[in-house]
Amino acid sequence: MSRLKIGISACFMHPDPKRVAAPKKTLLFIERSTAHWVMSEGALAFMIPSPSGETARGDVTLDDYARELDGLVMHGGADVSPTSYGEQPLHPDWAGDKVRDEYEMALVRAFSDAGKPVFGICRGLQLINVAHGGTLYQDLATQTGTPLVHRDRDVYDLNFHEVDIVPGTRLETLLGERRHRINSIHHQAIKDLAEGFVVEATSPDDGIIEAIRHEGDRWIAGVQWHPEFHNAELGVVDDTPLLRDFLDAASAARKK
Repeated sequence: MSRLKIGISACFMHPDPKRVAAPKKTLLFIERSTAHWVMSEGALAFMIPSPSGETARGDVTLDDYARELDGLVMHGGADVSPTSYGEQPLHPDWAGDKVRDEYEMALVRAFSDAGKPVFGICRGLQLINVAHGGTLYQDLATQTGTPLVHRDRDVYDLNFHEVDIVPGTRLETLLGERRHRINSIHHQAIKDLAEGFVVEATSPDDGIIEAIRHEGDRWIAGVQWHPEFHNAELGVVDDTPLLRDFLDAASAARKK
């Protein structure tokens, strides 16, 4: 059988006159580490470009990508816009990227409707929640008063804390022990969990949701941390079982 083909949602760099490279153009990209994480178990990684925009031509849709690819990884990145879940930004810095939100919500629908698995990383988890009717904290420190630092700009992916796996969940089956060390690079998080989802992990220090999974027949899951950044030498959890479970679901979907 040929290698699995996994799509990765694109990050957007919108036109910016201050940018040296292509200041008038919209740039789409993925982080190399995300592609390498998908490729680490033998799958092929493909960035899925947005088919809409000022230069759009032809009749290619996201449904076409969902039919041709075997699964979808929702990339991390910019904030989800509060307007995507019915709120207004509490601060200009938290306005997020509405254009990317609409593109990624359409991606989730396309792959889900095609019976293909969807896995969300950080923003990806948040976007999945919003796409199914949930809401977010626009800023954890402001809205919850948590003493735990979930994002430290200076150390970035070397900011760590622990998570507790919820007993009886699929994530417990995959990771085994109840408590694990993970990286943390986010200031937004799930406030109201979308209907049809269950919590699979939380932060023991403040109860913030760290992993979710759809409880129906559609394979949709996400984690708030970044498995693509994990290094076993740093004492963090080995996320390989999560990737293998996702790829097993992609393989099963291909056979249907």
